[in-house]
Amino acid sequence: MMDRKPTFISYIDESGDEGFRFGQGSSEWFVLSGVILRRANELNEVKLVDEVRNRINAGRKPDQKIPERKALHFRDLKHEQRKFYSALISKARLRTVSILIHKPSLTSPENFTQESKLYFYAVRLLVERVSWCCRDHRKKDDTGNGSVELVLSNRASMDYKALCGYIEYLDANRVALGYQADADVVRPDQIGTFTHGRRMGLQVADAVASAYFYAVQTSAYGMTEDGYARLLLPCAYRHQKRLWGYGVKVMPREAEERRRTGAILPGWES
Repeated sequence: MMDRKPTFISYIDESGDEGFRFGQGSSEWFVLSGVILRRANELNEVKLVDEVRNRINAGRKPDQKIPERKALHFRDLKHEQRKFYSALISKARLRTVSILIHKPSLTSPENFTQESKLYFYAVRLLVERVSWCCRDHRKKDDTGNGSVELVLSNRASMDYKALCGYIEYLDANRVALGYQADADVVRPDQIGTFTHGRRMGLQVADAVASAYFYAVQTSAYGMTEDGYARLLLPCAYRHQKRLWGYGVKVMPREAEERRRTGAILPGWES
């Protein structure tokens, strides 16, 4: 009997905030990242989180060790620990997609100030690219039905019923709205939410989103740190060898133009 389960699973998490009070606590960038795995490989690949924890705990006193069941958050790690984590992810059998939105460059920010509007916008862009990645990497001998299960990090303020309804709306009006997700891959009834502690894949997605966030968001000292994201580039999704617009999408158009001229992510591959 044919296996009707999804072939792929994508864990989705964000870094940065959705606020527009720049200079008053809001980040200039909002990053949403997806980590895409074959379900058949998932358990073996996400164990890299345990490897990172074990390496950090090695040599620590018992009262200083990270508890086994405590979620690992990228922002809580030190520089060398983040590098090690990123390097492990880059070697895993997975692909990543990241949407990098420069909020000050949005020409109509009023369209995104309502709760979750910016998040929904980022989800649409991400889901489209996740679907293309799954489509491009399907194999004849894959188990499942070729679709993807979307697992998002649980956000206290998020109405996930509304999010599922939004995906259904996009799917029903794909021509009018220019929605380009592969309909055979993305299915609105295959969307779920969990906390980081419940699914290690979400901890990996947290690391990816945070790594790209550090690459574009300036610190209090006016500096960015793109070393983590550079380590992750080998596992970023590419369509016909093209990274930009696929594994990494910079929005809006004005921010992408700054990326092209080297004002953002200078020295990155074209």
